[in-house]
Amino acid sequence: MFSVLLYCKLFPFKKISVYSTASLPFLHKDGLIFNPNLIECYKNQFFINFCSLVDVGLPELDSRTSTSAPKKKPKSAKKLANESSYTISYLINSCGLSPEKAFSSSEKVHFESPERPNSVLTLLKKHGLSRTHIANLVRKRPSLLLSNPEKTLLPKLEFFKSIGVSKAHLGSIISRDPTLLARSLENQIIPNYNYLKSVLLTDERVVAAVKRTSWIFLEDLKKNLAPNIMVLKELNVPQSCIILLLTHFPEAIMQKSGEFRASVSEVVEMGFNPLRSLFVLALHAISGKGNKMIWARCYETYSKLGWSKDDISTAFRKHPNCMIMSEKKISKAMDFLVNKMGWESKMIALCPAVLFFNLENRIIPRCSTVQFLFSRELINKDVKLSTMLFPTEKHFLEKFVTKYEKQVPKLYDFYQGKIGIEEL
Repeated sequence: MFSVLLYCKLFPFKKISVYSTASLPFLHKDGLIFNPNLIECYKNQFFINFCSLVDVGLPELDSRTSTSAPKKKPKSAKKLANESSYTISYLINSCGLSPEKAFSSSEKVHFESPERPNSVLTLLKKHGLSRTHIANLVRKRPSLLLSNPEKTLLPKLEFFKSIGVSKAHLGSIISRDPTLLARSLENQIIPNYNYLKSVLLTDERVVAAVKRTSWIFLEDLKKNLAPNIMVLKELNVPQSCIILLLTHFPEAIMQKSGEFRASVSEVVEMGFNPLRSLFVLALHAISGKGNKMIWARCYETYSKLGWSKDDISTAFRKHPNCMIMSEKKISKAMDFLVNKMGWESKMIALCPAVLFFNLENRIIPRCSTVQFLFSRELINKDVKLSTMLFPTEKHFLEKFVTKYEKQVPKLYDFYQGKIGIEEL
């Protein structure tokens, strides 16, 4: 048994709990293995300094587990406690971590002075990372604070800048997946870039792909991506469609080979033409567990709103993304178009693209204006939804507003929502 003294100063604090000895770490006779589970803290600004105060009984390490290989002398309990104290304080005050996250991260990284982490933070800020970006990065990979900023980090940051990643996007990409800064530039990042460039042809598309899925630079693309591209080429999918899929939906084409082939077969069985862009849009809509879950929820929502299985299939073939929409957006748009505009629910299945327009800024103003013209018998009631919602703002105004200014002088104000229908 060894005794260890633990003293905590918290400014201010709500609660500290010292757990039973069963949850404590083994203790070498010359040093303490710090375990953040010893302390439960809440989100308060504090500074914690470990010294010594509480006797606890801990099991000795079995001498038989030691090896003949020479070992470094463990740090004293006091020195290790001081390092943990300083690290936690630094993570909170300089990196923006919460106390809980600082405790967790301090188990993975220790430093006695701010020289190296300060130089890392300075470099990251110089390249556009905000305090929020830095907090996320450090929380996920605190060991980066001990990286050599000039030799390890700077070349990678400059590389991403050289291919067109802006400072604003660089911060979000790296904070989302800091592993990018831990991988080899020469052996991983540049080879992946070269492969992506050979398929996508431009840096702009490569940047678009990495903004969508940062781990596209972390995979073995020749092993995982190339076979899937070959599957598409065997079906004569045009290069332009492959570029569309890889640029905007890289997660769909980066599935495991077996899963990707199954998705491709499913889309072919649905009747999609591999020569058209709808083929790869449908492929994206059914790929991955996340999209499959959204698909199931959309199917249920459309069914409740009166669509049959055939209606849903029709809508999907016309606009595959209608099956990976927010159920709330679907319900609100359908409620307005069916219950307030009087359109049949099944008619919208023939033109599902209308569901993608903004309800407040496009659907309601345009449909309300056209409905008013119906009521005044200024236009026929056979106007299609696509005729109302697809045209540009300029063309809609020319066809449905400016044209009737003499008959309805305040129609433009009504369209903009400045006056109600009673004022017309």
